[in-house]
Amino acid sequence: MVIKRALQIAGILLGAMVARQWSSGGWGGQAVWMGGVTGHTASTGNSLFLALGALIGLLLATVVAGPVADRLTRGINQLVLLPAPDLVAGTAGGMLGLAAGALAYPFVSGIPRYGELLATMLTVTLVYAGAKIAWHKKEELAGLFARRTDAQANEAEEPRFEEHKILDTSVIIDGRIADICKTGFIEGTLVIPEFVLEELQHIADSSDLLKRNRGRRGLDILNKIQKELDVKVLIYEDPNDDGGEVDGRLVKLAKALRGKVVTNDFNLNKVCELQGVPVLNINDLANAVKPVVLPGEEIVVHVIKDGKEHGQGVAYLDDGTMIVVENGRDFIGSTMEVLVTSVLQTSAGRMIFAKPKMLEKAL
Repeated sequence: MVIKRALQIAGILLGAMVARQWSSGGWGGQAVWMGGVTGHTASTGNSLFLALGALIGLLLATVVAGPVADRLTRGINQLVLLPAPDLVAGTAGGMLGLAAGALAYPFVSGIPRYGELLATMLTVTLVYAGAKIAWHKKEELAGLFARRTDAQANEAEEPRFEEHKILDTSVIIDGRIADICKTGFIEGTLVIPEFVLEELQHIADSSDLLKRNRGRRGLDILNKIQKELDVKVLIYEDPNDDGGEVDGRLVKLAKALRGKVVTNDFNLNKVCELQGVPVLNINDLANAVKPVVLPGEEIVVHVIKDGKEHGQGVAYLDDGTMIVVENGRDFIGSTMEVLVTSVLQTSAGRMIFAKPKMLEKAL
């Protein structure tokens, strides 16, 4: 209904425009003839001629409005049923064809006699060809844009891999962090908080010989990481740091930087887990790369001291794993074969329980 009304209004306007051109003498001065017939002035004749033209335009538009409106409605309904990718591809192709036609129009329209007609036909052809080609190539075009979008997204995400690893005092003094960085398993920037550095200096200045040596070892490790290893190191001073215990300040800093705490402190490990802060425990890494020992396996150990419980002996593997040997106290100072009975794994380390193989054979 709306389309039909729009066509009728267009017919009225078109009829009035044709009548105005006719009455103005553009096509032979018919306004004078109308004035002689009706007996009115030229201006009155022009008005009557415009009204007559608008009426004729309305009648002609009413005749053709029905079929044209039906065709337009069917076309619109077909467009509505088209999938969005098809519609977008066709529209984009048609716009490209229209742009190409607009560029060619000034050159083609300059051809004598038929230039305007040829330019119009060329534009229509280019619009149709662009829409048709784009519609058939929509999947290839979609894949092309998807690959480009993924590449841009990857480029935008690259800086996010620069993750902060925040070191605590214990892991610096431990020293193994330097060896791990040397192997390339630690990525991102190593962050040394200012309060951790102050704690290291305080330990290095301690009157206790053991503490002083541990503090100096930590400072030496930091110096080695900065000068000898290809690792980014950041000495970070938090302007919002309000003091307090070191563990709490580490957790707060890790949240602020969205980084991970690197430690070998069992208690700090638990605090980070409770606070939802990612933590890298050096002891967990060391335990993960130790040789796997399963219950029932036989190993050779050297018992060096007695254990906490009565009759127990204690031995160590080459990687430092402690082995508790049941009834092994009598074998202190000797090397013997033992049978593994169980393995206890915690963040604090791995402990193996075993019993002498000779006793197992006797049973």
